[in-house]
Amino acid sequence: MSRIGVIDRKTKETDISVSLELDGTGTADISTGIGFFDHMLEGFSRHGFFDLKCHVIGDLQVDGHHTVEDTGIVLGQAIGKAVGDKKGIRRYGSFILPMDDALVLCAVDLCGRPYLNFDCEFSTERVGGLDTELVREFFYAVSYSGAMNLHLKLLDGSNTHHIIEAMFKAFAKALDQASGMDLRVADVLSTKGSL
Repeated sequence: MSRIGVIDRKTKETDISVSLELDGTGTADISTGIGFFDHMLEGFSRHGFFDLKCHVIGDLQVDGHHTVEDTGIVLGQAIGKAVGDKKGIRRYGSFILPMDDALVLCAVDLCGRPYLNFDCEFSTERVGGLDTELVREFFYAVSYSGAMNLHLKLLDGSNTHHIIEAMFKAFAKALDQASGMDLRVADVLSTKGSL
């Protein structure tokens, strides 16, 4: 059974279409209008083995905020839809990812309770066409619309490009682990019997 989440969302600020297949091969078709953001989503797809289509038309004449935040909202919704009732998934995932000077920890709990702990400050305001303050906004939107507990922590590093890229890849690896199936999990991984 395919685990796919397809979400379309249109507002006065953005028009977004996302298709996410959890059990994919890492193929990506990304167009957000922000080159560096495209690159990050392609890395997320490739390193999580997610097949991701993400097409965004946003009000970039204003700035990148609505495009990045709303993409996070829609991606989070697609993740939630793809994991479905969460029966048989591992629920938890974590990864420490090195990228040159950067070392980033990411931990995910697909528990149905949204929370973001984002422990990182960037030394530059922009990387390519992306305002670095929007990285936190993206992960906040993903965590809340996807109803997941998400922790991202910079352990080491100074190059902002490397740090952000390590975050997206670490999130991909942790999410792949958390959303993966485990034959030992007969129902959902919770003493309460539901997530």
